[in-house]
Amino acid sequence: MNTPLSTIDSNRVFWLPLDNAAKIYPAVQSREHTTVFRISVILQERVRIHALISAVHQIESRFFYFKVCLKRGLFWYFLEYIDRPLAPVADKSGLCRAFLNLPDQRSFLFRILVVNNRISVEFSHILTDGTGARVFLNSLLKAYFNEVSSSGSNSDFQEDPQFSPEEYEDAYNHYFKADIPPVITYSKAFHIPFKLKEPPGFDVLVARISLNDIKSKAREKNVSLSDYLIAVYLFVLQEIHGELGKFSRAAGRKILRVQVPVNLRSIYPTLSMRNFSLFVLPSIDLRLGHYTFDEIIKIVHHTMQLETDEKLINKIISRNVGSEKNIVVRGIPLFVKNKILHQKYYTQGANQYSGVMTNLGKIDLPAEIKDKVESFVFIPPPPNKKLKINCGVIGYRDELVITFGNITSSNDLQRRFFRFLTSQGIQVKLNTYL
Repeated sequence: MNTPLSTIDSNRVFWLPLDNAAKIYPAVQSREHTTVFRISVILQERVRIHALISAVHQIESRFFYFKVCLKRGLFWYFLEYIDRPLAPVADKSGLCRAFLNLPDQRSFLFRILVVNNRISVEFSHILTDGTGARVFLNSLLKAYFNEVSSSGSNSDFQEDPQFSPEEYEDAYNHYFKADIPPVITYSKAFHIPFKLKEPPGFDVLVARISLNDIKSKAREKNVSLSDYLIAVYLFVLQEIHGELGKFSRAAGRKILRVQVPVNLRSIYPTLSMRNFSLFVLPSIDLRLGHYTFDEIIKIVHHTMQLETDEKLINKIISRNVGSEKNIVVRGIPLFVKNKILHQKYYTQGANQYSGVMTNLGKIDLPAEIKDKVESFVFIPPPPNKKLKINCGVIGYRDELVITFGNITSSNDLQRRFFRFLTSQGIQVKLNTYL
């Protein structure tokens, strides 16, 4: 296994500034709104703890840039390397828990958890996005099954690609272009009016459906799988909105938007393992009347095509990175920045969308270990109190797993979502995560 730390002067502290997307998370995270997401892999057999511990030790030097803690500077937070070994822990303390002994107690920003036949990784969004976490978990699985099959000798599996310093660069900054016109601002969107549960109130509902079935339905509409699911989400939000009383405060907001994270690595070539995604916001305006499902699919498809154009993405990167390069912004003390970022997160963030759907795509594993893995589950971070519910999607082999995270006392949105899929002839198997 590569040992990239050997290329770093051991007498010098390794540190990184937060990437552009990460800068907001320290200002908005809390015990409930943790900004921590999870990817789990369910194996065909019970996890062998000693093999897992050995696998973790094998790969931790390869991903040394994840072994960092959050530190507080005068103007910005930054990440500092911790020279301490990783260790998996028992998965028994709840989902997507906050890393709240921060920022100055030298705690890692991710964890590896194990219970029965399930291995999970949880990452703070300060550290990376779903792609970075997925790559880490895949590497861990390869090392684990190598340990199980050969006790660490004569590996049947290829090592990960050669390490590159590009893996810990801020790709937003790399692709920043100055003097690009700003993006438009959005009006406030509809939010579901369901009552919040008392904390801790984060529940997860998992659905398993045939990947071939959902792809077939998407092909009938000449759209992608993601387009189809986003359209279902908007259609369900329209149903909920339509059943509100005319004097409901929520009914007054007639713009329905779903925030869809887009992996920018498919647009810009980079090896970065840190955050590198932006958001597309497909929407419908109920002031114009009721939308059929086919009308919504058409809007979603063209919005996703248009707003993932590289030139339009450049505008968003330019706005986001340009603001942090502003000399006035750079000179604002951190405690003031935190208050500003917290306010902007809601006024220019959560206020503008009605839901979130994150699709991590289909997981691909080497043929040697594919049959040893049953499925994957992706759990996005607990939603904020304005959004209340969010959705994560991940595929493996012939199965698609859809997860709804919920902090309300209602399952109405999820029930409607899966009822729609069932009405289209798609079989849905529901179960809880734990």
